[in-house]
Amino acid sequence: MAYIDFDKKQLINLSYSLNKELLRVNRKGSYSSTSLIRCNTRKYHGLLVVPQPAIDDELHVLLSTIDPTIIQHDAEFNFGIHQYPDGVFQPKGHKYVRELQSDPIPKITYRVGGVIFSVETLFSSDSDQLLLKYTLEDCNSETTIRLKPFLAYRQRHKLSKANEWVETKYIAVKNGARFKMYQGYSPLYMQFSKEVEYVHVPDWYYNIEYSEERRRGYESQEDLFVPGFFEFSLKKGESVILSASLDEIKPSALNKTFKSELKKRIPRSSFKNCLLNSADQFIQTIDNRTEVVAGFPWFGRWGRDTFISLPGLTLTNGKEKQCKAVLDTMSSELNGPLFPNIGSKHEASYNSIDAPLWFFWAVQKYAEQTGDYKQVWKLYFKKLNMILEGLRNGTDYNIKMHDNGLISGGTVGKALTWMDALSNGKAVTPRIGMPVEINALAYNAIMFTLELAKKFNDKAFIEKWQGIADEFPRVFTETFWDDEKSYLADYVNEDFKSWDVRPNMVFACSLPYSPISLDKRESVIYKIESELLTVKGLRTLSPKNKYYEGHYTGDQASRDKQYHQGTVWPWLMGHFVEGYLKIHGKSGLRKMEWHIEQFEDSMHEHGIGSISEIYDGDPPHEAKGAISQAWSVSEVLRAMQLIEKVKSGKDLNKKGGAK
Repeated sequence: MAYIDFDKKQLINLSYSLNKELLRVNRKGSYSSTSLIRCNTRKYHGLLVVPQPAIDDELHVLLSTIDPTIIQHDAEFNFGIHQYPDGVFQPKGHKYVRELQSDPIPKITYRVGGVIFSVETLFSSDSDQLLLKYTLEDCNSETTIRLKPFLAYRQRHKLSKANEWVETKYIAVKNGARFKMYQGYSPLYMQFSKEVEYVHVPDWYYNIEYSEERRRGYESQEDLFVPGFFEFSLKKGESVILSASLDEIKPSALNKTFKSELKKRIPRSSFKNCLLNSADQFIQTIDNRTEVVAGFPWFGRWGRDTFISLPGLTLTNGKEKQCKAVLDTMSSELNGPLFPNIGSKHEASYNSIDAPLWFFWAVQKYAEQTGDYKQVWKLYFKKLNMILEGLRNGTDYNIKMHDNGLISGGTVGKALTWMDALSNGKAVTPRIGMPVEINALAYNAIMFTLELAKKFNDKAFIEKWQGIADEFPRVFTETFWDDEKSYLADYVNEDFKSWDVRPNMVFACSLPYSPISLDKRESVIYKIESELLTVKGLRTLSPKNKYYEGHYTGDQASRDKQYHQGTVWPWLMGHFVEGYLKIHGKSGLRKMEWHIEQFEDSMHEHGIGSISEIYDGDPPHEAKGAISQAWSVSEVLRAMQLIEKVKSGKDLNKKGGAK
């Protein structure tokens, strides 16, 4: 039995199979995604979702799905499935599903009578090409296969509607056909490894419904264009490969291409291997720029998410060059002391107070992994210094480092920390003033840069920053700590201190340089463990708080209010594990191992083989949000690495922090 597979009983149960999704991504940011039984439940689903730079900087769904039909003795059995309004499914191809295996690539098997038919899906690693291998595993008589492609040709955040401007013509190519619904778009080439017949009967299919969009409060129905269908016969044991690509290919090479791509796959044969596969999917390289996609299927590149997830995505798997490539790409976009948080180039938003401070941490982890501090000094020291100087001088959104080293920022209507949800134009958790994690990050940033300066004898930097570093732990403790409460304030704004129990104080315990003493860290970790820790990560607000929200559901306005008010975030688990092991060492290993093991169930939930963006705050902690999130995967991988380091006898505590 494969590590991840699903049987007939599970697959024909729509309430089960429609809530589990498959995702495959290439290194150019394109992807292929659908539910287990190939019924699209989101506008983001599609077999070929690719960039269209001639139109915008977004991904577009070109090929939505393909319905396979088996024909024997003039009887037709359609294995496709689409949902229409009022819960109607037509056709009902799921009733023929026998099993689904996911290792090393998705393979779904159908059975009707004496016919056993399988479809394997392989997304090219380096090009915008989907390969589908159709195999007639068994049959008793002559069998014909009919494939009907459904085209969308629209941006992934939008929906397609029938219209008179669509190009209904096609161009015949070797073993297939070329389609292009609208001007400005890339053509779609559908070609087979053997000769097939194409029958051109263009038509629209109306009001196909996406249940996940309806549940999330969005427009949920679209019209898809079917240009015609392909037909071919297969003998028992025979296979044919279909290439859906933006470029015309040589059909004779398809078998070789399929085998070559298959060899590149990391087997999804264990929890760790699933995470490594998933980690690879977030790294993309386009035009010599290597970036991190924050999550699938709707996120793009985010500055904050990039730096937080980068060490776990790359350094846990020995991919130091990949880590450096991302650091170099991002550091080229530094604007004063700020990085773009959302977007790039002329559409970038420099609205993150923490992204530049997480950059220090990512560089720091790279330096620790490689040991090449000379390279780090040469490539990044000037940028690190520029960020610190820029923060001292002050920048946008009232972001400023005070003379004592503490950082404040924020303005009405903006959310500058990672708790950045807005509802009706207002920040749900504004945290204006001095957020606790920002200042924990600031201390770590100053101390790491001083570490570099001392290694390479930069006396001017040392003279300027050593005094601030020496006083920082005392100032931080006086500002955020309360002896009676025995935990840290979430943020401080002049005389006001927020004592909401949130996970942001964990970073004062986990970062390489901590501004608080060991006994205070122990109290903070205990508070987090008792009120925020779950089997899927840390809650964003204690259930004891009257504003706590235990479920993430409803329309966008409702979900925005719930996003950081109790919802569980897996990425925080990496820093909790690190903070916990710094206090308890080997005696804390089994407990932290147990918590990381609980994520193994996620391999069979939501985004198959990956970890979701968020989970409900209340048990059973149902997966929500994006089906595969970069920092969720990366921080679980990094937690695994930390556990192994402690097992081998390594002390995670950095020498030189607060006493």
